[in-house]
Amino acid sequence: MSVVKSPLSETALKTVGGALQGALVDLVDLSLVAKQIHWNVVGPRFSSVHLQLDEVVATARTHSDIVAERATAIGSNPDGRAATVASGSAIPTVAEGWIKDGDAVRTMVEALGVVVARMRERIDATGDPDPVSQDILIALTADLEKHSWMYQAESA
Repeated sequence: MSVVKSPLSETALKTVGGALQGALVDLVDLSLVAKQIHWNVVGPRFSSVHLQLDEVVATARTHSDIVAERATAIGSNPDGRAATVASGSAIPTVAEGWIKDGDAVRTMVEALGVVVARMRERIDATGDPDPVSQDILIALTADLEKHSWMYQAESA
């Protein structure tokens, strides 16, 4: 049953809904990964890494809400349940226990790299069927790429 009538064709809705759902899963997992590292980071750069992780969490949470609401607006049900996120994310699992600051940075470089690559695929997929959703994905990818750049610079 669809409560919201989609402005998109069925084919476009399937493509765009899938892209938005994938983005939601990646953003929710990215926020969880960053928070897990945030709670467990140790080392001489603790303070700066700790604060930088919260910036990633804020970005991921803000954009996950925008993405989920866009999905709803086009008639696609967003699913951010734990099992859905766990089965759909491509972000590598974070190590258990304390995480050295250098390892935390390397983990974030890898996680952001995975998410950015997947977002760019979604940008390509949504251009024709729904430029509005594509714009949302472009904006969030720009923010994630900025975080990626900062972590890469820190790991150099």
